[in-house]
Amino acid sequence: MFKEHPKGLYILFFTEMWERFSYYGMRAILTLYMITEVANKNPGLGWDDALALSIYGWYTMAVYVMSIPGGIIADRWLGQKKTVLFGGILLVFGHSILAIDAIWAFATGLTLIVLGVGGLKPNISTMVGGLYREGDPRRDHGFTVFYIGINVGAFLASLVVGGVGEIYGWHYGFGLAGIGMLLGVSVFLYGQKYLKHVGNPPKQRTGTKTAINTPLTKIEKDRMIVLFLSFIIIIAFWAAFE
Repeated sequence: MFKEHPKGLYILFFTEMWERFSYYGMRAILTLYMITEVANKNPGLGWDDALALSIYGWYTMAVYVMSIPGGIIADRWLGQKKTVLFGGILLVFGHSILAIDAIWAFATGLTLIVLGVGGLKPNISTMVGGLYREGDPRRDHGFTVFYIGINVGAFLASLVVGGVGEIYGWHYGFGLAGIGMLLGVSVFLYGQKYLKHVGNPPKQRTGTKTAINTPLTKIEKDRMIVLFLSFIIIIAFWAAFE
């Protein structure tokens, strides 16, 4: 059943698994790190709950919002493959910097993670779809396999990163998340030979400018409205869920 899929699917599977491991692992200990007292045997920042939850909320929102420019950059200039790679590298640095016990490192690390997730998350899913021709019956099952990787990474993150952070220190947990993302980037680089035809930069076509300058039809405008409303509903759902 699994052998029938392109090998590139498993490269993306493990890349995303390690990305979700790092993301959910860091997130599992982020608020605990902010509210734990400085004098604690496992010291944190000692901030009050309201400030910590506010920062957590803004951070989570920024991660989802950055997916929009991340997708635009890939579609218009870099292609999904390069954008995923650059996003992964930013995530490695972001999680690794969080392992440093300093306020500047905390702010810098979170910023790099927001940018990294914005580049990687929307585009790696697009690459999964690009592995299959239009109408290929294997495509739906391919996405199912891909999402298994997401769930495995998230499950392991809470156990491993959360456990290390609680027992040995928050910064060790952040560092472990960085190691996980480094493994993800390494898998992605290794698997480039299986992703040659997927996620490449968009080719310049002679009709591109004409298409851009052509006014939208009524059907296209209606679709844009539906998409916009869908975005609002999805953002509201995830904001409430988080």
